[in-house]
Amino acid sequence: MLIAFEGLDQSGKETQTRHLRARLEQLGRRVHPLSFPDYSTPIGQEIKKALAGERDFPHDVLQLLYVANRFEYKPRLDLWLSSGDDVVCDRYRASSIAYGETQGLDAAWLNDVQRFLPAADITVLLDIAPETAVKRKSVGRDRFERDLGLLERVRQSYRRQADAGDWVVIDAEQPKDAVSEAVAAAVLPRLAQSSTPARS
Repeated sequence: MLIAFEGLDQSGKETQTRHLRARLEQLGRRVHPLSFPDYSTPIGQEIKKALAGERDFPHDVLQLLYVANRFEYKPRLDLWLSSGDDVVCDRYRASSIAYGETQGLDAAWLNDVQRFLPAADITVLLDIAPETAVKRKSVGRDRFERDLGLLERVRQSYRRQADAGDWVVIDAEQPKDAVSEAVAAAVLPRLAQSSTPARS
C-alpha cells in the first residue's frame, strides 16, 4: 500500500514517516520510504534552486517540476506496489494541489497531470497552524515557509482535500509520541484489511 503524509513544513511528516515505517517493519512488511521533493535528482536540484530564490519559475512551471520529480520514481513505485510492498511517503500528489491552487492554479489540472502516478491508498494529514510551523523552525526557511498567508491557504486546501478524500486527519500540535499513536490507531486497521504482508 502507498501511504502518503501531507501537511505544512514542521508538521512532523519526516518523524511520523519514520515511526510508521518502523511499526510496519515490525509487522513483517517490506517498506520503502520516499520523500518529495527529492533534491538529489537533476529536477530536484532545479526545485531547490527555485526555493532558494536562485530560479524564478512561473507557478505552473514550478509545480510541473514537482510533479516530474515524482514521475522520476514512478517505475520504482509501480514495481514496489505490484510486489505487495508498502511505500511510506513524505509528501505526494496532494502537495502540488495544496500549494498550486493557493497560487492561482487550477486544482483539477494539478490533479489531472498526476493521474498516471499511483494514487495513495491512505493519506494522513498532520494538521498544524502556520504559526506553529514558524515556532518549530525560525531560521533557514525557504520562500514558501516565510509566507504565513500562503501557508494558511495551503492548510485550508489540505483540509478541503481531506474532507473530500476520506483522509486520516491528525492534530499534530500534540507531542510526537501522541501523534505517532494516533497515526498507528488510524492506519494499522486499514492495513489489516489489505493483502497479506510480504516477507523478505
